[in-house]
Amino acid sequence: MPCLLCVPTRWVFDMALLNVKDLTMRFGDKLIQKHVDFEVEAGTIFAIMGGSGCGKSTLLKHLIGLLEPAGGQVSYDKVDYWGSTSDERTQLRRGFGVLFQSAALWSSMSVLDNVLLPLEQHTDLKEGERKDRALEALSWVGMVDSAEAKPADLSGGMKKRVGLARAIVAQPRLLFLDEPSAGLDPISAKRLDDLILEIRERTGAAILIVTHELASIFAIADDSIFLDADSKQPIAHGKPTALRDAPPHPTVRAFLHREEVKA
Repeated sequence: MPCLLCVPTRWVFDMALLNVKDLTMRFGDKLIQKHVDFEVEAGTIFAIMGGSGCGKSTLLKHLIGLLEPAGGQVSYDKVDYWGSTSDERTQLRRGFGVLFQSAALWSSMSVLDNVLLPLEQHTDLKEGERKDRALEALSWVGMVDSAEAKPADLSGGMKKRVGLARAIVAQPRLLFLDEPSAGLDPISAKRLDDLILEIRERTGAAILIVTHELASIFAIADDSIFLDADSKQPIAHGKPTALRDAPPHPTVRAFLHREEVKA
């Protein structure tokens, strides 16, 4: 049986799928972050790092269309998201999948029905094709035997895996993962890291991950940006292991080495 979720041959690699340029984030008069610049290329995993309250999850909301920036630009495939029409933004959103921190599963629906949702809403696939694709996604994350279960019957790690299946089922070119390891024990977190790497390998999708879990950051991220809560702007950009070994700022060193920031 052919792989229904594997990388489509029409995809182009070695290009930036997401480009963020001089982004400014505010809540009213309160500045969250400024001068945020980075890009995410196809087939790479990009981590957004920083201490609590620095604006990591807020940045994610700006990237997936939930919050409009106070300034700057967010582009997908060189198309300015916030400069597009509402219909154009809807079309762009169909190109990415999102795993929220809580997994955000519909409690009244079965696991299978939760995963089917993106296919029902955003594709013209026939019912049988949708079911085959959803079952394959659940198989990838090791949850196909729980297809008829309800979210209330699942552990936290199982819910995350179902949420990940839903995020990948429509073959997105970009995956956004918000604190995927939060609340998981070390073994479950490692299993999820391995699963994220496998999905990247099999689909070629670009993956942007918001996390403060250092083990996950060092294990899977190809590139990263570090948001600083004090200066309210990024203070480091690069491969996490390189930033760990040669930190460009005391705050970055303290975070990546689990140290107290020295006055």
